[in-house]
Amino acid sequence: MSFVPVTGPATFRPAVPPREGVVEFSDERRTISLPIRAALPVLTKAHARDDVHPSVGLLSGAVLLGMRLVAAGKFEPDEAGRSWRASPLDAADTDRVEMLARSRSYDDVDEQTAQALVREVLDAVSDAMPRSAPRSTAHRASTPSSPSSGAGSQRGSQRGGHGFESRLRQRLARHRTDADADLPQLVTISLRVEADEEELVAGAVRLVLQVHDEQNPLHLCDAAVLFTESGPTASHGFGERARTHASIALRAAADVWPVLDRLLELRVPDEITLDTDELVSLLEDGVGALKDRGIDVLWPRSLGRDLTASAVLDRTSPPGGAGKGKAKGQREEPLHEGLFGTAAMFAFKWQLALHGDPLTPEEMDELAQATAPILKLRGHWTVVDPAMARRARKRLVRTVKPVQAVAAALTGVVQLEPADDRGEVSQTQVVVGATLLKVREQLLTAATRDPVEPSPHLRADLRDYQRHGLTWLADLTSLGLGACLADDMGLGKTVTLIALHLHRRDAGATGPTLVVCPASLLGNWEAEIQRFAPGVPVRRFHGTQRSLEDLEHDGGFVLTTYGTMRVDHATLEQVPWDLVVADEAQHVKNPQSSTARALRAIESQARVALTGTPVENNLTELWAILDWATPGLLGSRNAFRKVWAGPIESGLEPTKARQFADLIGPFLLRRRKSDPGIAPELPAKTETDHPLGLTQEQVVLYESFVRDSMRRIEEADEETRRGLVLALLTGLKQICNHPAHFLKQSNGRLAGRSEKLDLLDELIGTVLAEDGAVLLFTQYVAMARLLETHFAKASIPHQFLHGGTPVRERDAMVRRFQAGEVPVFLLSLKAGGTGLNLTRADHVIHVDRWWNPAVEDQATDRAYRIGQTRPVQVHRLITQGTIEEKVAELLTRKRALADSVLGGGEAALTELSNDELRDLVTLRRP
Repeated sequence: MSFVPVTGPATFRPAVPPREGVVEFSDERRTISLPIRAALPVLTKAHARDDVHPSVGLLSGAVLLGMRLVAAGKFEPDEAGRSWRASPLDAADTDRVEMLARSRSYDDVDEQTAQALVREVLDAVSDAMPRSAPRSTAHRASTPSSPSSGAGSQRGSQRGGHGFESRLRQRLARHRTDADADLPQLVTISLRVEADEEELVAGAVRLVLQVHDEQNPLHLCDAAVLFTESGPTASHGFGERARTHASIALRAAADVWPVLDRLLELRVPDEITLDTDELVSLLEDGVGALKDRGIDVLWPRSLGRDLTASAVLDRTSPPGGAGKGKAKGQREEPLHEGLFGTAAMFAFKWQLALHGDPLTPEEMDELAQATAPILKLRGHWTVVDPAMARRARKRLVRTVKPVQAVAAALTGVVQLEPADDRGEVSQTQVVVGATLLKVREQLLTAATRDPVEPSPHLRADLRDYQRHGLTWLADLTSLGLGACLADDMGLGKTVTLIALHLHRRDAGATGPTLVVCPASLLGNWEAEIQRFAPGVPVRRFHGTQRSLEDLEHDGGFVLTTYGTMRVDHATLEQVPWDLVVADEAQHVKNPQSSTARALRAIESQARVALTGTPVENNLTELWAILDWATPGLLGSRNAFRKVWAGPIESGLEPTKARQFADLIGPFLLRRRKSDPGIAPELPAKTETDHPLGLTQEQVVLYESFVRDSMRRIEEADEETRRGLVLALLTGLKQICNHPAHFLKQSNGRLAGRSEKLDLLDELIGTVLAEDGAVLLFTQYVAMARLLETHFAKASIPHQFLHGGTPVRERDAMVRRFQAGEVPVFLLSLKAGGTGLNLTRADHVIHVDRWWNPAVEDQATDRAYRIGQTRPVQVHRLITQGTIEEKVAELLTRKRALADSVLGGGEAALTELSNDELRDLVTLRRP
């Protein structure tokens, strides 16, 4: 009956007589109808499965209860004498019906309906089962007739002078008054292991069959007693049918562990002797298989099973010693010789223990050489599972890399990846050794212990949280481990890294520090190094005249951009760097990009990632950053998706997010401006959403563009559809900005066509009147060009920074703005949203909404950062009833989840169905 679907719904169709009832099993493709007699084996087997539909679970429970009632003789003819029914039911039986209905009810079937259904199934089982088993002639004579034979039965009853119902009631009454009826009939079995000294020496044991009352397992006896004693004087206290049920249970046990066939061959199935091979089979296969059938194997206390194994992970010596040279692609020796030197290797080995006390190497050898699964250890006989013996023989499980050992020290689990991406990632619980315990303690306390003293060469007073950050970085990099400093923008990550460079120089490091950053930050890095570490050499490796000559011994800073690093990484790879710093590390969040691959190829003693947004869209981006800083910590990208990202992002395993946070916590330091004690001197920040309407021109453009785009999207194939959806979303946001933006009108009339532009005039007029300064962020260069034109006509002093602005001009723009020469600073979100220090601004305006709140927050942090002395006003312009308003609602929820998992942003919206997409983009009129 394996073809019968049980994961879909099942329906019981009652009939008259009940034995004609039908069970219908359905799935998405078919419906199979089975009479109740044929459905019995399907439903009884379904009881052990976890994936069945709730309706199947209810019917399965009802069938099993009905079969028990039949076995106990609790059935009788109905009023017409033509069919059986479940009766009489005592209070305990009624409770079972009610509990079954209560526990198995589900959405479409309440408790009362379920109870009625259970009773219908009980009658059907009671009517069907007596007819399905072989019966004697006397039994057939006393069975209720079917409707087709009712007349003959009545004539036979008349000839006998007694009605069929009367005779059957008398017979059942005699049966129930018999003393045997009060004794337990339904039984379960267990197996008891026994052995004397001679048998143990020979490696053999005896297996004794025991029988238990199903309702009261403490009522038990040996099968030898049950099968040899009978009648009212029997000492075992079981009914006559108990032997039959014990035989049935033994047959089921033999099906899963065939050695028990030997018991079935005995006239009295009392016990069998197991030789060494059979005992190994019991330990390796039998115990588990029998337990799955509800059959326990009971071991005597004198025959201990207290041998346990644990995997111990600790440092070991590599083959060939520590004198080997550096292999290709391997990191140089870290600053401090010790845990993570090139000679460092870790392995986890099996350590066996008896009663929790570890075995000595000699005892492990004795166990490994034993030929029988029973061994005398420390004066007592001990059962040795085959798995334990294998672990004693091959104690070394495998070696692991140092970073894997660190991850195991933090989680208590070693992750073992398969040979290819199709296999499963396995996990082994481990106990960490003394070396790793010390490292774990150091990692867990690095960010909170007493901070180190900054270098005397540092010309800055570090805030308390910055000193803790320096201490944390110093501890991790001294072990050769990488780190990700993910403080909010404006909290001083740059000065903390300068302090780390000086600290390592004071400790004896000689190599230079390479800083890779966006082009817009070169000037900022150069200025802050000269300010906070005067005298430390600093050079730019950028532009056509870049050079690394005479670098090895100056021990200073080299600044380069991601673009230059990508095209000239071969030159940078030749330098023995002490530190490599990736500023705005989200630039390498795609590990498959040429930029990320080039950065990975540059070796150093340690690596530090700086970013205010370690997770912009999904956890794989965080993996890319941490795997660059400390390769191997989180396993391969595929393993990370299976073990961490998938379960966390799905939300199906709530504890996974906390476990993951515990793992990465020592390697990622995240502080926010709002955290207590971090930046108490920062002024207030006020955020305001400005709801705006559309002009009539914008409404016409919006609705017609939605109508035309949706028609093409609904007709497109899957690949084309994705591009059309993105074009639709972009076009709608442009319409919300200004009709000229969408229509690409560079010289047309601007005033009066968009409420956004009108509000900008009001806001900027107020800012300038109060001698303030404002940052205007837009994700579209074309929109910024329109604003430039508008401001020029209104004689508003302004400047515009975008991705094509040369580096030196960017630096000049920042200086002019900070000096108060230009009060209005237009910036494209991608080019100006990170790295810049623009504390002259006390207003920030987001002209249009980005898909990720973290990116918007970074842009706001250009003004709201250390050094800001005035309250900051943040303005977000949102057109009502449009996609902008709906995205704003999504961003509000997304910001609340930013610390755990962020959605897929704009790309995720391409996966919406046509109906969902239409609902998202359709204009909602007030």
